Amino acid sequence: MIDVTAASKHSYTVNLSILFSELPLLERPAAAAAAGFNAAELWWPFGEDHTPSAAELDALRKAFTDAGVRLTGLNFVDDLTKGARGTVSVPADKERFRENIPVSVALAESLGTKALNALYGNRVEGVEPAEQDALALENLTLAARAAHEIGAVLLIEALNKPESPHYPLVSAKAAVEVVDQVNAATGLGNAKFLCDLYHLAKNGEDLAAVIDGYADRFGHVQIADNPGRNEPGTGELDFEDLFARLTAAGYTGRIGLEYRPSTGVSADSFAWLPRELRAD
Repeated sequence: MIDVTAASKHSYTVNLSILFSELPLLERPAAAAAAGFNAAELWWPFGEDHTPSAAELDALRKAFTDAGVRLTGLNFVDDLTKGARGTVSVPADKERFRENIPVSVALAESLGTKALNALYGNRVEGVEPAEQDALALENLTLAARAAHEIGAVLLIEALNKPESPHYPLVSAKAAVEVVDQVNAATGLGNAKFLCDLYHLAKNGEDLAAVIDGYADRFGHVQIADNPGRNEPGTGELDFEDLFARLTAAGYTGRIGLEYRPSTGVSADSFAWLPRELRAD
């Protein structure tokens, strides 16, 4: 069991795209509530190359509101199921990404969601990296301005190179540089770093140095143990130290549980976090 003295300083959200995935999507908010959580986040939940109908959007909203669970984070439309890791920097998806910004923002606004994650996208063969980076900055600027209209932050995430070898943002430094570029372009300051401690650990980064150096740019933190991407206590990460460092660095945002349950049963994977700490 992780020392609750450190864990109790934070609020938690459960990622319903990876946890409770043994259940249909519309049943997951209620399952999260039954496990003691009142906040959740999602990747883009409607599948690749698919713009949801009004009925689908209404059903998702109802599932959250009926369960009494807030949707605190959402991905912009992406192509995770094809391994593309987003479309922000992909020229072939330029129009699709821009057309779907209002769809993502409208869903977020209707559920009071205040964080939208835009995955950068993989490098594309035959396209110069500089061209992709210029497009990414254009798209992220549009996304940041749209998020600002609903009082939300735009999250930019580093992934890990072993699992996403063609994704260019595979360090905290690389992601923070993009964050700073977007903020400079918009003047809004609402672009933030999504610090996923699992991805950074798998990249071999010094997590203490990342927290100490970049906590002022954090918009959200996500966790899973490494190796394995399972719940805390199943791998090698010292979460007591990490939680304490986040507190000491002044991070007051949520911590997202974005792990695979080691037993395959999501409800059994929360023993490390006392029930009284799961809801805020």
